[in-house]
Amino acid sequence: MRLPNPATGIHNMSYQARQRWFSNGLFWRTFFLLTFLITASMVAWVASFRMVERGPRAEQLAAQIVSVVTITRAALTHSAPEMRRELLFDLASNEGIRIYPLEKTDKISPPDDSPVLPELEFYVKQAMGDDTQFASGVNDVDGFWISFKIDEDEYWLMLDRGRLDRTSSLQWLGWGSIALVLSLIGAVFISTLINQPLARLTAAARAIAKGKQPDPLPESGPTEIREANLSFNQMVADLDRIESDRAVILAGISHDLRTPLARMQLEVEMARLSDEARDGMHSDLAQMDAIIGQFLDYAKPFDSSSFTPVDLSGLLEDAANNSKRLNDVMVSTAIAPDIEVMGNTVELERIISNLIENARRYGKTAGTEVANIDILCKIEDRHVKVEISDHGPGAPDSELEHLLRPFTRLDTARGQANGSGLGLAIVNRIVIRHNGKLALRNRDGGGLVVQMMFPTVPARGGNPRKQAA
Repeated sequence: MRLPNPATGIHNMSYQARQRWFSNGLFWRTFFLLTFLITASMVAWVASFRMVERGPRAEQLAAQIVSVVTITRAALTHSAPEMRRELLFDLASNEGIRIYPLEKTDKISPPDDSPVLPELEFYVKQAMGDDTQFASGVNDVDGFWISFKIDEDEYWLMLDRGRLDRTSSLQWLGWGSIALVLSLIGAVFISTLINQPLARLTAAARAIAKGKQPDPLPESGPTEIREANLSFNQMVADLDRIESDRAVILAGISHDLRTPLARMQLEVEMARLSDEARDGMHSDLAQMDAIIGQFLDYAKPFDSSSFTPVDLSGLLEDAANNSKRLNDVMVSTAIAPDIEVMGNTVELERIISNLIENARRYGKTAGTEVANIDILCKIEDRHVKVEISDHGPGAPDSELEHLLRPFTRLDTARGQANGSGLGLAIVNRIVIRHNGKLALRNRDGGGLVVQMMFPTVPARGGNPRKQAA
């Protein structure tokens, strides 16, 4: 089983994170739920309002129509014949009321279908008689037409539609749209207010996962949020204290061990021992001192605020050139020039030297005493990809993940019993603190591949190492 390509994994994870944020994010779930509830409430309210106000509105419009017809009929009945023309002109120009004789040959268009119309006709006919006619147009003239009688003569009275239907569907749509937009703005505000504490908590937890110290969360707001933030801050403080205590303990133990080691080295030099025994003890003491050094490296505090652009290509080239001087190492490189990452030069040099030394010790090619090491560095999917691989026995696929844990050694696979099991753990710790990702896999044909992915640095003018030279 081969581990997935970290570069592809990082790209896929970013895409999947965006997809989850849009599809399953709590903010959008809350927003869409509030939007649905607000929209449904508005639709139900408008429908209920239209149904409830239909009767009173029809009765009010009927009273208005009856009043206009009655007043117009009375004005025409009691006015002098020679004044009626002027009266009709005044009604048309000032009140929007037009009077026409009703002829049997009139071309009548039926009234527009409206929920209010049946009740309106009922109230009007109740006041003016069942023979009252309604029309939406007469002789191709649109309007609200209603018939009435003066003695035995029949007339049409035409009113403007806007006089009766004060609120059009377009106006209702406009008011509804404004109300909906304001409601959606409120939904965004509410969703943000609800999800902002969770977003802060997520960001803080992600910072801890990357080995960073997050800012304390505000211990205010609703009781549940306040208690969650208080507990989280307490947890962060406890983790920081545990980390500090562990660093102090490891550093103290390592420092105290070097004093007796120094005495033992002196005693070995002064003791009457054979050269073979003395060399063996020197080797054991050197190995113990190297393990203590690894303890100190693992416990060393780390500050990411001092990161600067580092010429990673140059560091790899220098490490490869230094390794080529060793008799038991053969190095081949495929390093793209002028690749930079944000980081600490000393720490990046440490992980490169640790990986090369790990390959030199445990990755010797089968049947030889030489470690063939391949170093690759290039830009891939907007990330810096670094691979350091050997041609040794590799490791069981099921145990690859455990190799990154502290104090883990896979002696049966790598053929060695030396070391503290901190080498790859230190490398992984430094890579994570450089916002990178480390993965192990077995290469085709045998050997272990250590792959690291780092964020790229925006291109600047020239290579600083070359400029310094």
